[in-house]
Amino acid sequence: MTLNEKKILNKIKKYKMSNKRIVLCHGVFDLVHLGHIEHFKSAKNFGDYLIVSITQDKFIKKGPGRPLFNEFQRMEFLKNIKMIDQIILSKSDSSLDVINLVKPDFYVKGPDYRNNFKDKTKKIILEKKAVEKFGGKIKFTNDITFSSSNILNTSNFIFNDQQRNFINNLKKKFDYNKIEKIIKKFKELRILIIGELIIDKYCFGDVIGKSGKEPHLVLNESLVEHYLGGSAAIARHLSSFVKDVTIISPFGKEKFYETIIKKKFDKNVKNFFFKPFKGFKTITKTRFVDKNSNYKLFGSYLLPSKTDLLKENTILKIIRNYKKKSNMTIVCDYGHNFISKKIAREIIKNNKNIFLNAQINASNKGFHNINKYDYVNSIIINENELRQELRDNVSDIKVLAKILIKNKKIQNLIITRGSEGAILMNNKYKVFSCPGFALKSIDKVGAGDAMLSIASLGLKLKLNPELILFISSLAAAMSVENIGNKEHVTYEKLDRILEYMLK
Repeated sequence: MTLNEKKILNKIKKYKMSNKRIVLCHGVFDLVHLGHIEHFKSAKNFGDYLIVSITQDKFIKKGPGRPLFNEFQRMEFLKNIKMIDQIILSKSDSSLDVINLVKPDFYVKGPDYRNNFKDKTKKIILEKKAVEKFGGKIKFTNDITFSSSNILNTSNFIFNDQQRNFINNLKKKFDYNKIEKIIKKFKELRILIIGELIIDKYCFGDVIGKSGKEPHLVLNESLVEHYLGGSAAIARHLSSFVKDVTIISPFGKEKFYETIIKKKFDKNVKNFFFKPFKGFKTITKTRFVDKNSNYKLFGSYLLPSKTDLLKENTILKIIRNYKKKSNMTIVCDYGHNFISKKIAREIIKNNKNIFLNAQINASNKGFHNINKYDYVNSIIINENELRQELRDNVSDIKVLAKILIKNKKIQNLIITRGSEGAILMNNKYKVFSCPGFALKSIDKVGAGDAMLSIASLGLKLKLNPELILFISSLAAAMSVENIGNKEHVTYEKLDRILEYMLK
C-alpha cells in the first residue's frame, strides 16, 4: 500500500467514524463536460465524501489518439472541481481495486449503465458484487448524458479532416451495429497459415554511452522479453476472430520457445512445426532497445544458413491435407528459405483463396520477390516493396498497382503507405483509399502482419473495400502502439474501438 493510499484510508476511516457516507464514481473522464459535472453533483447527493477514480492510460482502448489527456492531466483537472473530495488513479482495467480499497457506501454510475447487459465487458456486474460485498449499494443517476467520444470524433482534437471525412462517409453506409454483425461472420472461417515463425527478442536497457576503446554504443541491459512474430503473430491476431487456425512453419523446438508458444496460443490454434534439417534453430530476431525512448539501437538475427528442406515431401503432404480442411490460406513469406518454388506451387495449386504477404527485410533485400505466386486472391504489400518488385521508383503508385495485378493475375491488391494510409485496387482497376489511423507509433514491427490478418478476412467474405481498409488499418494502428508483437489484435479490442470511433 502506498503512502497516498494510507492517507486516503485514514481520511475515510475518520469520515465513517462520524457516520458520514463515502461515495465513489469511476471513469476515464478524458474530456470533462456538462454531463460529467451533473453526474458528480448527483453522486455527491448520495453522501458526504465524493471520491472519483480514473482509468490509467494503458487500460484505455477507445481508438487512436485516446486518451486525449494523459492520466496526470486528467487527475489535475478533476482536482479543481470543488465538489470532488478525492482523486484516485485505478490500477486495473476497472474500478474493482478502488472499490476494494475504499469500500464505498455508494458506487454511482450514469443512466447508460442502468441496463447491466449493455456493458459488453461485464465489469459493471463484478463491480456491483464487490460494492455489495462491503455493504454498499450501486446507484444510477438520471442526468443528461453527452458522449465524450462523439465530441472528440467530430472535432479536430484527434482526427484530421481526411480521417474525419472518411469516417463520416463510412457511417453513411454502415453503423456500428451493422459492422459488428459483419465481423461476427468471420467466426466460421477456418484458416491455414503457411510461413516462418519468428521469435522477436527485445533487450531493453540504458545507454551508458560510447565505448571508451571502440566506436560503438554500450547498453546496460536490464530486461529481456520474447514475443511471437512472423506467422505466429498472425495466428494470434486471427485466433479470436475465427473458428480455428492451423499454422505450418519451421521451428527448432527449443523448450523455452515451446513454453512461450503454449502460453500465447489460444486453444483453437493448431500447429505443424518441423525441423527442416538437423541442427535447425528457430529464426530469432534480436533488437537492442533504449528503454527510455524505445529507440532500437542495433539488431542481431539468427537465420537459417541452408536452403535445403529434408522434409519437403512431408510438408507438401501436410499442405495438401490442410488445404482441404480450410476456407482460406494466408501465406506470409518472409524470405528465410522456407517456401521453395515447389512448396509455393503446391500452395497455389487448385486454391483460389490465397492471401499473400511477401515481405522485404534486411536479410532478403534485393533477392526476395513474389514471382513464385500467380493467380492468388489477394496480395498485401507496402509501397517500397512494390517499387522494388517492379524496379520503378518514379511512376505513380496506381500505375504500378495495375501492372502487378495484370502480371500476377490477382483479384485484389492492397498497398500500405505508412502514415499516408492504404489503397485497394481490384482486378477491374477500381481504386479505394483509406487514411492512416496510427496517431501514436512506438514500434512498426508487426503492423503489416496485423493488417494482413484482418484484411484477408474481409477480402475472403468480399466485404465493402472501404470497410476492409478501415478495420485492417485500425488493426495496424493498434499494433504500432505496442512494442513488437507483445500484444495482439483481438475481436474484443477491435469491437470496442469501432464502437467508440463510430459514435
